[in-house]
Amino acid sequence: MRLAIISDTHMGPGRRHRLPGRCEELIAGSDLLVHAGDVMTLEALAEIEAIGPPVRAVAGNMDGWDLRRRLPDTDEIDLEGTTLAVLHDAGPAAGRLGRMRRRFPRAAAVVFGHSHIPLHERDGDFQIFNPGSPTERRRAPSHSMGMAHVQDGRIEMELVEL
Repeated sequence: MRLAIISDTHMGPGRRHRLPGRCEELIAGSDLLVHAGDVMTLEALAEIEAIGPPVRAVAGNMDGWDLRRRLPDTDEIDLEGTTLAVLHDAGPAAGRLGRMRRRFPRAAAVVFGHSHIPLHERDGDFQIFNPGSPTERRRAPSHSMGMAHVQDGRIEMELVEL
């Protein structure tokens, strides 16, 4: 199973952001798209959903109330013998890996966003992953997203610079 992972797209009316072509191509070629929040509007979510694969998204702090009513704050996705947890803000960097492991004990990996800064940390068979942002890099060196491959109960994450 192939997953595309994005966060912090900040798309909507009056915003200049659009997903880069390469990002759309990778999403279209995936079995599932995971969005870790800050989509912004229902219209932006519909635009992302129109790319093709099913979308699992969580609410972010910048999402409008209509979107927040539709999306959960956290999600746990069962994927071919393993679990991927998703939330928008994983909190302060200090102790984050252990905190996420305790918060999501069934998960093999946790995807989050909020900072726009890509991050991939592991502790044994547990990992946390922030794909950065495909549209608003802020202090990150480039726009980015993630790809994940799920096979035999294992999740392998990859950061993709756009």
